[in-house]
Formats: sequence, structure tokens, C-alpha cells
Amino acid sequence: MPATYTFDVFSSLDGYSSHNGNWGGYWGKQGPELLNHRLALYAAEQRMVFGANTYRQFVRQLASGTEGSDEGDAWVTRMRSMPAIVLSSTLQEPLNWPNATVVSGDAARVVARLKEESEVPLRSHGSLSINRALMAAGLVDRFQVTLFPVITGKTGLDPIFHDAVDFDLELLESRTLDGNIQELTYRPTLHV
Repeated sequence: MPATYTFDVFSSLDGYSSHNGNWGGYWGKQGPELLNHRLALYAAEQRMVFGANTYRQFVRQLASGTEGSDEGDAWVTRMRSMPAIVLSSTLQEPLNWPNATVVSGDAARVVARLKEESEVPLRSHGSLSINRALMAAGLVDRFQVTLFPVITGKTGLDPIFHDAVDFDLELLESRTLDGNIQELTYRPTLHV
């Protein structure tokens, strides 16, 4: 049976995965329930999949130790300790990430092969353009979005579904964390 692939992303209500404003990490809305839940999500054995840009961003953030962001959180430390595949035609090993391997080639082909070969679930946090392509190819089994109660119309960066194809979403799970953060998990299918 193929491994499941989860595309995991944080989002403002208006669909941005990050910002250039003075909000801080998690748009300043995180609480203990969110952080404990994130750690529980990453407690299970999984293999991470990142694109080159997301990998570079994580390494840069972790090196800077930016105050008020999520880099020092236990779930991020756990994520960093997991085996990871970095999809890239430009990066070369060794990477500044434990247990990370660079794989070049078509992302859909690589992930299809990983799903067949992996004995553990696959998860990607961020990596927007790669995950949009993987969703279009029918390779994402679960789309997990954590919605923060903010609108970042002026400071929003990285629209999650910029130039994406259309999808129908079947809600699999939902929960409220810290009273105002929504985590929604969907099964995506191409809209025809």
C-alpha cells in the first residue's frame, strides 16, 4: 500500500502562507494548545519532503534564531530530526539538515516513487509550488491547513494557491486550537 502524503501549511484567512509585517511567527496568535498539537503531529515517524526554496528558508530561519518565530519550538526541532528529501536541481549535498537527501528530477515522478517505496507517511510543510504541482498530479492524499485569525491584505506573502488548478475538498478532520485557530484536514480531488 502506498504511503500517504500530507501537504501541511499555515495560512492567514486570506490565503497567504507568510507575511512581511510586524506580526511575528504564527502571526502572533500561537498558544500552548497549537504548539502541543503540532508536536504531537510530528511525534509519529514520517519522512519530510521539501522544495529547495523552503529548505533554504528553514535553514536561514533556524540559523538566525529569529525571536518571536517558530524556529525554537519543539515541533520544529522534531521536524528537523526527521529524514527529509529535498527536491532540487540546484542544491548539492551535504545539506545543513540532519538526515536530508537531495533528489533531482520531476517532483511528481519522485514523489510517486517515494509513495510506493516509503514505509512511513510523507509530509511536507510549506513548499507551495511543489505541493500545488503534486496536488494537480493527484499525489496529495491529505491537505492540512492551519488557519490563523488574521487578514494580511497588505503584508501577505506567498499566496498558497496562486495559479493552482481547481480542487474539490472533502473535509476529513477539523479542530479549534487556542480558541481561535482552525486546523482543517481535507482530501483533495481535481475538480472536473
